Amino acid sequence: MTSLHYEVHGPSDAATTVLLSSGLGGSAGFWRPQLGALVEAGHRVIAYDQRGTGRSPATLPASDYAIADMARDVIEILDATDTARCHFAGHALGGLVGLQLALDAPDCVASLVLVNAWSKPNPHSARCFDARLALLGALGARAYVEAQPIFLYPAAWCAEHAQRVADEVDHAFAHFPGESNMRARIAALRAFDIDARLSDITAPTLVTAARDDVLVPWTCSQRLADGLRDVTLDFVPHGGHAHSVTEADAFNRSLLDFLARVGTPATPPVHA
Repeated sequence: MTSLHYEVHGPSDAATTVLLSSGLGGSAGFWRPQLGALVEAGHRVIAYDQRGTGRSPATLPASDYAIADMARDVIEILDATDTARCHFAGHALGGLVGLQLALDAPDCVASLVLVNAWSKPNPHSARCFDARLALLGALGARAYVEAQPIFLYPAAWCAEHAQRVADEVDHAFAHFPGESNMRARIAALRAFDIDARLSDITAPTLVTAARDDVLVPWTCSQRLADGLRDVTLDFVPHGGHAHSVTEADAFNRSLLDFLARVGTPATPPVHA
């Protein structure tokens, strides 16, 4: 059993399960552009709202909350869905959860897909988070979510999809998890550093990044590719931090091609 909200899509008897973990927003809805393609390809898909966000309400600890806590939540979801092993896809913070899971419970991870993720802190992203937290503290949640598309999407895409962006901002404000939870989540991702342990991860990994990401430098993905053992690197020229949304068709092709290459995982004993 789990108190976390999760959704299971696709055939229950599929040979592969893909678990989708979102970024800082934490919502399963972030992966809507991928669900149809994954199910059509025959995968069972699990998406979930991370603890303290969306439909998984909780008050997060004010201190010492860590990415490792989020990885344990994934194990809880795998247990609740009778899933011994999954292909794990994570965007940004979700990618950090996948890296931690691959270190802490490697038998659970058949492969990793890391979207604009990182292995250690960098000063540019720290500056961006400082600015976002300053907005949150000084002006509140509305100002924080109004700024969010600037970090997620290219300017031209935002202008072309102005109503969609406005609707997303309204939705984010209506479902804002609270300032304390947001600060705890940002503190956890800012403290994350497994750079020295990258070579311990044996799962085949797709590292994908957009070179025009204004929040996380593409060089962070290059660092992941340099440190991991079994890696496919996919850089795209544009699409922003959320290029899985803005360039969904191209992203989905890369994702499905990777999953087809890594194949059906052998099933280890069910974890305790």
